[in-house]
Amino acid sequence: MPPRRKSPAKRQVPVRVRTFDPQAFLTNAGIGKTVCHYEPKQAIFSQGERADTVFYIQTGAVQLSVLSKQGKEATLALLSPGDFIGEGCLASDQPIRLTTATAIAHSTILRIEKKQMLKALHEEHEFSDLFVAYIVGRNNRTQADLVDQLFNSSEKRLARALLILARFGKEDSPETIVPNVSQETLAEMVGTTRSRVNFFMNKFRKLGFIHYSGGHGGLQVHSSLLSVVLHE
Repeated sequence: MPPRRKSPAKRQVPVRVRTFDPQAFLTNAGIGKTVCHYEPKQAIFSQGERADTVFYIQTGAVQLSVLSKQGKEATLALLSPGDFIGEGCLASDQPIRLTTATAIAHSTILRIEKKQMLKALHEEHEFSDLFVAYIVGRNNRTQADLVDQLFNSSEKRLARALLILARFGKEDSPETIVPNVSQETLAEMVGTTRSRVNFFMNKFRKLGFIHYSGGHGGLQVHSSLLSVVLHE
């Protein structure tokens, strides 16, 4: 019998490993994602509108506010790069916006359709871990805001608000330029009058905790302002 011919070895095809980069997802436009640019005082979404998108702040700053039935407006938060807004739409029981988001500086914001956001959360564990960590951190900050409002003086509350705007404790240097935020907005956020905010801002400036860069550059907040928050 003739010798049996050996079958040729099967060629192994390399398996491509799909990688997902959360930062790239939050930076670039794509399916269900649009990079939008907003001018100061331009609304990103308004209270009462349909809630079907999540927004991610790439640059700039955003004011989150709410309007009561009596027509009284209150500032809930000032948000900066790295923050999500409108994430409440991911809950099935929130079909409309409960707040208004307004740009308070030239801002670049990624608009993510709800369907695309849920898809990424379900399929990409690294992204869902990042988002859950953000939500927990945001919840902790909300609780700290409540404690701050209940127990701290208006001077401490103002100092803390400025440090949050300066992204104190994040990767960036705390001695950073923050957008020009009106004293009326700071007063609403802190829960005091504009005259008191003006008094404390002048005090912080004289002590070297802050200084104005002039023009449209904004306000520079120094890490030394933390001493006001820590002072008993």
